[in-house]
Amino acid sequence: MFGGPGAANGGAAAAEPAPAKDGDSLVNLCDILDKPMCYARNENKSYPLGNLFIGDSRLGMQSDADEQLIIHLAFQEFVRVKSIKFSEWNMGSNPDMNPVTVHIHINRNNLGFEDIEDVDPAQTITLTAADLQEMSDAIDLYYVKFQRVKSLTFFIEENAGADVTAIGGLQIMGRTVATTNMNDFKKQG
Repeated sequence: MFGGPGAANGGAAAAEPAPAKDGDSLVNLCDILDKPMCYARNENKSYPLGNLFIGDSRLGMQSDADEQLIIHLAFQEFVRVKSIKFSEWNMGSNPDMNPVTVHIHINRNNLGFEDIEDVDPAQTITLTAADLQEMSDAIDLYYVKFQRVKSLTFFIEENAGADVTAIGGLQIMGRTVATTNMNDFKKQG
């Protein structure tokens, strides 16, 4: 009775787009950032957000007026975030500048210092000097909370005691999420 796909139009199978598929392997999700939508609050203009992704911890990023820092990263598509890796500033030359308490918010836009403490984070991590070393492992995040992420906002609340916070680099490891591309559909009728 059923002749399979295309049986209604004389047996010629209509070309259908392949179903969307999640990314198979872990990748550095910083490669798919939507850069114009990313921002930082209280950043030192000499050491801006973009330096985190260069790969040279001597450049890195620093806060400006005090130790608190907000980093908002938006992705071009939905992702699943498995782990994050902060690196120490200038290969650990000033450990007092290392971030310690980091609150991570998911899919929250335009958070500023006036309201970020009123919003519960998805996860809070406490970094040690060992966590920030270049050869240390990334920090795994709560798997179920980071499944459909369009943006991450990091609130560095405090550091190890210096007047400003400095970060040498940042990596976000995860997978892309399969989504439907509406442009693949053809009008019927």
